Amino acid sequence: MQTAPIPIRKSCDELGEAELVNLARGGNDDAVRVLVRRNNQRLFRVARGILNSDAEAEDAVQAAYVNAFTKLDGFRGDAAFSTWLTRIVMNESYGRLRRRKHVVDLAEYREGMQDMQEGGEYASMTTPPMNPETELERAEVRKVLEASIDALPEPFRLTYIMRDVQEMTTREVAMLLGINVVTVKTRLFRARRLLRTALRKSMADEFSGIFPFDGARCDNMADRVVQALAERRDG
Repeated sequence: MQTAPIPIRKSCDELGEAELVNLARGGNDDAVRVLVRRNNQRLFRVARGILNSDAEAEDAVQAAYVNAFTKLDGFRGDAAFSTWLTRIVMNESYGRLRRRKHVVDLAEYREGMQDMQEGGEYASMTTPPMNPETELERAEVRKVLEASIDALPEPFRLTYIMRDVQEMTTREVAMLLGINVVTVKTRLFRARRLLRTALRKSMADEFSGIFPFDGARCDNMADRVVQALAERRDG
């Protein structure tokens, strides 16, 4: 008599987002780690676009993860899990801005900037010093790109990071920032124009590598989130 084959259990790395979220709700640490690794790059870039600091952005992302995974019942699935996480990390990042009394409220994005005229230019950005006679190594080029993006005015910087660096859709950026699609396109156009004045065309290929959050750094974030969740469960 032929027995039925035993189904092979998938590893968490092979599971889809919905399955991972369900496992994470049940306290599965492997599912949490996979979700963290899949979203680290996106969330770090968004947090850094708000806070302008690697260290603060990393702290904000970790806090947002802990907040999210302890309140998974609040995720109803109306939007993608990554979008839900992005809202949480944005709230955490803006809260940190308020605590250090350098406020750039989300309302500023919704209402638009009073100083910005439809056909005018915003305040000039500081161009990082560059020696055209020196061939920059890849890491040095990334530093120049990151410094140029950091120098963008706040609304343009976050819109640019979300849309061009993280490659979110225009509609998703508009939804997350609470503005309309036309405003997203306008800010993106102005951000690109400001960057063009600061960067040479030969640097364009480096955009995909800016603000990296991978390798051991990514894994360490997953470990810290799992540890923090375990401490909350045991506490």
